Amino acid sequence: MSEQHVEREQRVTPLELFFDLVFVFGFTQVTTVLSDDPTWGGLGHGLLILAALWWAWAAYAWLTNTVDPGEGPVWAAMLVAMAAMFVGALAVPDAFGRHGVVFGVAFLIVNVMHLTLYALAARGDRDLLAAILRIAPSALAGAALIIAAGFVHGGLRPMLWLAALAVGLFGPLLGGMSGWRVQPAHFVERHGLIVIIAIGESLIAIGLGARGTGIGTGVIVAAVLGLVVAMSFWLAYFDFFPIRAQQLLADRSGTQRIALARDTYTYLHLPMVIGIVLFAFAMKTTLAHVGDELDTIAAVGLCGGPALYLFAYVALRLRVSRTLGRGRLVAAVACVLLFPIAVVVPALVALALLAAVWVGLHAYEIIWWHEARARTRALRLPASVS
Repeated sequence: MSEQHVEREQRVTPLELFFDLVFVFGFTQVTTVLSDDPTWGGLGHGLLILAALWWAWAAYAWLTNTVDPGEGPVWAAMLVAMAAMFVGALAVPDAFGRHGVVFGVAFLIVNVMHLTLYALAARGDRDLLAAILRIAPSALAGAALIIAAGFVHGGLRPMLWLAALAVGLFGPLLGGMSGWRVQPAHFVERHGLIVIIAIGESLIAIGLGARGTGIGTGVIVAAVLGLVVAMSFWLAYFDFFPIRAQQLLADRSGTQRIALARDTYTYLHLPMVIGIVLFAFAMKTTLAHVGDELDTIAAVGLCGGPALYLFAYVALRLRVSRTLGRGRLVAAVACVLLFPIAVVVPALVALALLAAVWVGLHAYEIIWWHEARARTRALRLPASVS
């Protein structure tokens, strides 16, 4: 079956958006994990859970890019997977405790539904079916390892989680990219929406952080600065990146397109989402204690989250053009260098310095890359790419 035949006019459907909301609830639950256990161990647990959630979400992003979510069997199966993932999200706060098995079983159901749907949709396409069968062992083995982690205690549990992610999330790298399909417009739109929903979660964190505190001058200023950073996340992504990424995917075909979609979205969007969630966690702490110094983990979230988000763009540029660029690399390094300052000054001051880094980056890009941004916007593609 040719790639041209598989591609079709498609936009993200309301069912997909509803499905995404369950995962964003899971992201919010990860913020709760970090807030309840602001230690290195809690940070590690939160990142492992977040990576597992992303693994499941990315798998369905590939699925609904190939099949029509409006078809009866697909629609019904996605609702089942959504219910299982919602149960898994409920178990997130104690996924490394007494609810580890619950999370693991829910996660296995999500994976089984994904593979079953994909296999049924590929019955008329031998190449796609072969691709699905290649990833099935690693997906099921990874989910099984997460279930096994729920039955053990101590240091073995995170080791099993790491093994699960290595097998399930990165195992497909060993299987080749032949047989897969990508419809660029839908793929780009789907990932853009999950990013903007995740950014919205950071706005919720700002509101939650301010809850229970007096709405004084310090809290108001911190909330506005947090909004500036959240807006910066949005601007850094949606200013021109989706337009350029869609063009790059459309200009490629076959395994080159698949490999670029995999690297750019499945793998390099993960640090973006992690960066957003880390910042959301830090904002909950900052809003509650604007006049106090941040503890180490909160400072990691405040400075390291945006740094990781920006380093993801540096990696994207390196993947596409084999260059590092300057603006976002410098801004990412500046965020890292803010960390030793953030632990010795009031949280409000640290947040103000972080916002200043972002404003400086946007000023640089608007001034120095004005013509390049205009050319990129001129390349805006229609909703579907044939």
